[in-house]
Amino acid sequence: MKFRCERDTLAEAIGTAQRAVSARSGALPVLSGIQVTASDDHIELVGCDLDLTIRVQVPAQVDTDGQAVVPAKLFDGLTTRLKAGTVTFEVEGDDARISSGSAKAGVRLLPADEFPRVGEPSGSAVTVDAAPFAEALRQVIPGASRDDARPILTGVLLTATADGVRLVATDSYRLAVRDLAGVGMLSEGQRVLVGARGLNEVQRVFSSGKIDVTFGEREVRFASETRTVTARLIEGEFPNYEQLIPSGYPNRLTVSRATLEEAVRLMQIVGEGREGTPVRLAMSADGLELSANAQERADATEAIDAKFEGTDVTVAFNPQFLLDGLLSVEGDEVVLETLDPLKPATLKGTDHPEFLYLLMPVRIS
Repeated sequence: MKFRCERDTLAEAIGTAQRAVSARSGALPVLSGIQVTASDDHIELVGCDLDLTIRVQVPAQVDTDGQAVVPAKLFDGLTTRLKAGTVTFEVEGDDARISSGSAKAGVRLLPADEFPRVGEPSGSAVTVDAAPFAEALRQVIPGASRDDARPILTGVLLTATADGVRLVATDSYRLAVRDLAGVGMLSEGQRVLVGARGLNEVQRVFSSGKIDVTFGEREVRFASETRTVTARLIEGEFPNYEQLIPSGYPNRLTVSRATLEEAVRLMQIVGEGREGTPVRLAMSADGLELSANAQERADATEAIDAKFEGTDVTVAFNPQFLLDGLLSVEGDEVVLETLDPLKPATLKGTDHPEFLYLLMPVRIS
């Protein structure tokens, strides 16, 4: 196999495919590599960890067709450090020679015949606009758990609604719900659970244009002409999240999103390096006062203008969880609704009811 490709084009493709490469290859070392296939006028790079597969196709001048598996970290590191211009890639026995200008490098290849053939769904594809779907994913993915001990919570629930699709994620401490109208990627009554890690790559890879979505029994594929992300579906019953959302709230705080974000970041610094240092929000007719106290290390307070309706209340939150919500909400102003210091609170944009972020408070003395 031998091909030539522009360095920047090749490096970007390697970086994208590498995000699916297994960090812990274990019993299957070949998963630490990127499969490279050269044919016709292009090359295809594939990264895979059995749960997630990313395929990237880029133009290249192909002298000899072929296939090889290259250690991902070496491939990425060497390519990004070559001089700009044309990179030549040639397989010689069990090695690959990579060169650009006067720089040359050799890499021992991984066994190509051991690279897994990952199943692809064979159902009918539905075409959707990438931008609004990617934005919806950006909003809900922070709510998913990163703890593999509870696989169900590491996924994002996609469920059909009367006018589109609803995306839901929770880690049991917070809940993110986003309704996306006009996106008919699911049939009536259909519910699927897709790993948040795979969907995070979908929102990174497909930020514009159209994508074809195909659901199978065990995986879902998102594809454009040159890129494909395939993720395994998670089996199991997603929690009954709707019962977590209170039917009404007596306390309502309206505040500038940017102002509140900056104040929470200040409070977070006080407790940096100390888990369990919450940020307290004291809400009253006078506005909002935030405070944080990390025992003898540091403390801080800040009062900001806000409109409050209800009974004076002080609620404490994990500052990072609160920040995740503020970064997910759209609009200049946000509404924080509370029941009492121990019940879930909700955060949403004043003009964006399609997204809701529910957050469990931290118990304080």
